[in-house]
Amino acid sequence: MNVPPRTRAAAALVPILLAGSFSAGQATSGMSSLQANGSPQVPAQVKAQLTASVPQGKASGAVMQLGLLQALEMGLHNNLGIILSGYGMESARAARLRSLTDLLPNVKTQTTWTSQQVNLAAFGLNVPGIPQIVGPFHVFDARAFATEEVDLNRLSKYRASSESERAASLSAEDTRELVVLAVGDLYLQAIADGSRVETAQAQLNTATALYNQAADMKRAGTVAAIDVLRAQVEMQAEQQRLLAAQNQFSKSRLVLARAIGLPQAQQFELAEKLPYRPAPPVTLELALARAYGLRRDYRAAQALVASAEHSRRAAERERLPGVEVNANYGDLGTSPTHSHGTYTAQAGVNIPVFQGGKVRADVEAADAELRQRKAEAENLRAQIEFEIRNAMLDIETSAQQVQVAEQAVGLARDALQQSRDRFAAGVATGVEVVQAQQAVATAEENYISSLNDHNVAKLLLARAVGEGETQVRNYLKGSQ
Repeated sequence: MNVPPRTRAAAALVPILLAGSFSAGQATSGMSSLQANGSPQVPAQVKAQLTASVPQGKASGAVMQLGLLQALEMGLHNNLGIILSGYGMESARAARLRSLTDLLPNVKTQTTWTSQQVNLAAFGLNVPGIPQIVGPFHVFDARAFATEEVDLNRLSKYRASSESERAASLSAEDTRELVVLAVGDLYLQAIADGSRVETAQAQLNTATALYNQAADMKRAGTVAAIDVLRAQVEMQAEQQRLLAAQNQFSKSRLVLARAIGLPQAQQFELAEKLPYRPAPPVTLELALARAYGLRRDYRAAQALVASAEHSRRAAERERLPGVEVNANYGDLGTSPTHSHGTYTAQAGVNIPVFQGGKVRADVEAADAELRQRKAEAENLRAQIEFEIRNAMLDIETSAQQVQVAEQAVGLARDALQQSRDRFAAGVATGVEVVQAQQAVATAEENYISSLNDHNVAKLLLARAVGEGETQVRNYLKGSQ
């Protein structure tokens, strides 16, 4: 019997994050359903980075007990997405400082000492009574130079770069939210795969007991050989299912370790099970109000709109005159002890007359970028509402599915016990027992999947509201 496929929400996030061009390992554990469930729209390269990390430390011989909060903390320190977003923020800060230099005066100093002897004949000067060789003579000059150019275009460019830096900072904070979502889902997926191993082992134990029972009854002459054969086939199928579940569980832990920066050779066990708990009560209106104020990606989009507005204003101001000031002051003489202060001050106005359509082109380009940024911000606002509504629907549906699946597990186990009793009494064949075993396996898989769906939906709601990092433990544990 093969491992049943993961359900929609349980299989959601990892394949999304692994879909990017950035190689993050050959992971088979899945999150393909978060995209269908309204998961955050993440660029492909960022998705791949969220399942990669920079491992810290060395593997120890002891088995590590890894809790959810510990995994989240490690992910927030070691995940590649966190590290690269920090570098992106530094680049944006450097761009702002570069724009600032255009507003501040450019000041430099220069000190020169010159010793020179001149041959006047080389310049065509041959005056009687004047020596042809002049010098040597010395010139000492210690001087400071200052240049400042004032125009409104540069001021608008600086404001645009400041908003871009703020957007980069907010994007870096939003990456933390995505890391929490990714690591949380990987941990939940590992819990689900561990539960599948436990159920597969329990079902193998049951199948083995049924096989032994059928073999004993055949030796006693109360059942046919076909019933023993059916029980043996079912037992081997459960062995295959257990091997597949164990393999998948090992892979899930590898993917989790890869995302949080844990050395791949480090052995660890999941310290939490996270049984079913209802999601914290929250209304749609309250969730939307929180999201529009908390979501870093939405605030970053608004900052990019402001940056584009300043860039358009800068393009329009290319038509305006600018003022340029140059000045220098220093000591000039034959030596430092024989010198006198001298200075030069110059101011001028630069008036654009003809620039070959450059200003018009820059304005149109900036206007197109502004419209694009506004459209992106409006789309993200609508996407946030979509994600919240979608997560709430998934939470409500998956909660009902958990309750139904839990009841189905109990009923299937009762049916299996009755089938075993009927088989032992000789009033049922092995077919009925095998069908009852398969019904138990299906019911337990449905329960595991629906429980994982519910926990993933709560993760998605925490992310959609913008409270992933601060409130994830409350969403998963059902507190407020």
